[in-house]
Amino acid sequence: MKSLILALFGLLLAGCASGPRIDTRHTSLGQDSRAQFIVLHYTSSDLQRSLDILKGDGVSSHYLIGEAPATIYRLVDEDRRAWHAGESQWNGRTWLNSSSIGIELVNRGYIESAKGRLWYPYSDEQIDALIVLLKDIMQRRGLKPGAIIGHSDIAPQRKVDPGPLFPWKRLADAGLVPRPDAQAVARQRRLFATAIPDVAWFQAQLAEQGYKVPEHGYLDLETRNVIAAFQMKYRPARFDGEPDAETAALLAVLNAAG
Repeated sequence: MKSLILALFGLLLAGCASGPRIDTRHTSLGQDSRAQFIVLHYTSSDLQRSLDILKGDGVSSHYLIGEAPATIYRLVDEDRRAWHAGESQWNGRTWLNSSSIGIELVNRGYIESAKGRLWYPYSDEQIDALIVLLKDIMQRRGLKPGAIIGHSDIAPQRKVDPGPLFPWKRLADAGLVPRPDAQAVARQRRLFATAIPDVAWFQAQLAEQGYKVPEHGYLDLETRNVIAAFQMKYRPARFDGEPDAETAALLAVLNAAG
């Protein structure tokens, strides 16, 4: 009798230890990937320093890509939240750590000089590795072109990475990000050359792109920073934050394409 009681007690404990019994035969169609965006950064440091920082208990990212060799390091599982975006907003979503995958590229960013900031370029090998990784993530996650954004897009008041030398065009050529048609931009630029839209128009167009931007119609520093972030991505030769005809043309063509 005692043995029977002990056996039953053991079965009871085993049942408790195994957790709840869950029926997984039914799956809802109402779901999508936790990750809605992929945010690109540079590390402002070399590989070893980048690894030391990103392996710590502060800032982190899901992936780190070296320069040469362009090794891809996975530091955080994609289904867990990495701390890479900070205070951020895109398309109305805030604090993008919870809804994005962060990729850091080993790159020193820039140095200050008498002639202004001197930016470090990215190696072809590094961008090749990035494109392979991006294609894999987007295919697995069902993400569309436009999901890949820079840190400067989601935090234009405090961040400038991945910087003006990041080759967004290579990503566009790979079908990963949208790129405005050059001929359409040229036509629109000629139209805007005679009458540049007012600041309120620029603010509305930038908001349509996804940026957090004031919509009060004044060209303040916050608005200039957002314009500069957009220019850095689509016209990196000059990102001065001025609402000019070419910037207006780029915005108009991109937003018309949806």
